Amino acid sequence: MTGDAAIAPREASHEDDHQNRLVLPRGRHYDLPGRGRTFARVVEAPPGAPTVLLLHGWTATADLNWYSSYPALEGKYGVVALDHRGHGRGIRSKRPFRLTDCADDAVALLDELGLEEVIAVGYSMGGPVAQLIWRRHPGRVLGLVLCATAASFSTTKQDHVRFAAIGTLAQAARVIPRAVRQLIGSQLLTGKSGKDLRQWAIGELRRHDPLKLIQAGHRIGLFDSRRWLRTIDIPVSAVVTTEDEVVSVSRQREMLEVIPGASSHEIVGNHTVCVAQPETFRESLLSAISDVVEKSHWTQTTID
Repeated sequence: MTGDAAIAPREASHEDDHQNRLVLPRGRHYDLPGRGRTFARVVEAPPGAPTVLLLHGWTATADLNWYSSYPALEGKYGVVALDHRGHGRGIRSKRPFRLTDCADDAVALLDELGLEEVIAVGYSMGGPVAQLIWRRHPGRVLGLVLCATAASFSTTKQDHVRFAAIGTLAQAARVIPRAVRQLIGSQLLTGKSGKDLRQWAIGELRRHDPLKLIQAGHRIGLFDSRRWLRTIDIPVSAVVTTEDEVVSVSRQREMLEVIPGASSHEIVGNHTVCVAQPETFRESLLSAISDVVEKSHWTQTTID
């Protein structure tokens, strides 16, 4: 199998961006029948270990969201990390963006890879996608790991106004790509990001379909799983970001209170903690995945 094994910058928490750069897992494009062409990085699971399906957040790509987590997961779990439609090198379609399509895309990729069951790990927008995979394809997930996310993103009057504005913009026939890239770049990149990281991230952002990103923001505002969250019957663990300015900590905790038996790993950090504090995030991510594996029906685990 040929593919792209790219080099990513050093982590944002280190001052020297030019040494010890991270080598990303090999990736390639996959044609999903009836859906389109997407890009994913795939690592085979070690003997006896499950695979984690990494679902990135809004305005990110798989690499931007997970590049610092790949090394910690490789050797312990199998890894599948895809770009969602309209994001990065994800599926391009004339259809309006829908979170349900993202969930079905991910399962179609699992079919292509011959993977029956995975642990779905969703960050921010990836949280709703993970929840929808369980709801629409319940036999395909061993458990859920939900990071910096919620069951609903639009519960206050202010939220409704904000997402309605995004919805209005999504109806526009033309969008100025540069302006959109500047907007989403300001959300993703923090003051701790070195120059090398910023340049690499901007290159990732240029791959986006700006109109689809705006449509995605509107769909996030419409998402609400609160009426069926309590019916989730697989293990769930969460990484809760206590200083999150995008998804409030109260909203994250409220989601967990409804899910039967859900566990929580809280970290002091904002919505970009996966980039700004990679060591802290990795530790909590691995603990949350371990929680799910131990509680799941996976019986072949040989993870140290």
